[in-house]
Amino acid sequence: VPRSTFYNVSLGLVSVFGSLMYLAGSITIGNVSSFVLYSRKFSGPINETANIINELQSAAAAAERVFRLLDESEESPDVKDAVVFSKSKTDSDAVHISGKVDIENVNFGYTAERQIIHDLTMNIKPGMTAAIVGPTGAGKTTIINLLMRFYDPDSGVISLEGKNIAEANRSSVRRSYTMVLQDTWLFSGSIADNIAYGSPRDVTREEIETAAKAAGIHSFITSLPKGYDTILTDEGVNISKGQKQLLTIARAMISDAPILILDEATSNVDSMTEMRIQSAMNKLMTNRTSFVIAHRLSTIRSADIIFVLRDGRVIECGNHDELMLKKGFYHSLHNSQFEG
Repeated sequence: VPRSTFYNVSLGLVSVFGSLMYLAGSITIGNVSSFVLYSRKFSGPINETANIINELQSAAAAAERVFRLLDESEESPDVKDAVVFSKSKTDSDAVHISGKVDIENVNFGYTAERQIIHDLTMNIKPGMTAAIVGPTGAGKTTIINLLMRFYDPDSGVISLEGKNIAEANRSSVRRSYTMVLQDTWLFSGSIADNIAYGSPRDVTREEIETAAKAAGIHSFITSLPKGYDTILTDEGVNISKGQKQLLTIARAMISDAPILILDEATSNVDSMTEMRIQSAMNKLMTNRTSFVIAHRLSTIRSADIIFVLRDGRVIECGNHDELMLKKGFYHSLHNSQFEG
């Protein structure tokens, strides 16, 4: 309850009792008004002091977060003569990205006290779809952070096309990936600008429409009064979650990076919308190396290889049929979703 409510209630009570005492003849109306006036004068500075203390506490909490961010170590600079990756075969000064990813004996922890990833090994060939499943906190998103070199592993090697990404240009590593996340991100601007956002090249309206058609969102966009020039409100709150996700898939198609990361891309939608999004994602995954993080195991049955994580370790790997025959953790995880 706000302090102003207590203050107003107490002022009302003082006025009522003062009026009763005035009617009883034990106090004058001047004394009542003086008491009310002086009580307000007395309580005003106290309220102001309390408000200032609250502001100071909020400022201290904000400052703690700011200084914690400032104290974080900066990214180490790229090594001299760093390897540069490119999807273009004509770039003679860069390593062509076909989608080959290798993770060898990687260990990692965000802090020295707690290790998240333990002796992780994955070998993904170009064009493969690799699914990563496991309970919350198993280290799935951490693997994505390591692949894109937001962090470097404590030990072990992550390679693209056989080249250690620790010796590569960070920007070129990150341009090799395109991501579709669980939390869609759209900015205030036209639908066309949102789809084209993040592309390393100038994008034509025809390319935007082609990507939207492939993502299955073109008919919805053209039904809007201004079509592709329709302005989205902050974070796209004037469209549904499924439509937001289809827009981000169209954006990923525009970027045309050789490696795709899908992080829980269908977890926030209903079953019918999930089918539409899954269809669009299947087109997006064509001829690309794909990493799929999923809790809904129905979406990764067709993956070429499934890595089952638990406490930062790969405890099982294989395709869906092989893992079901093992009757291990994946089998129990799958049955827990589909029983009944």
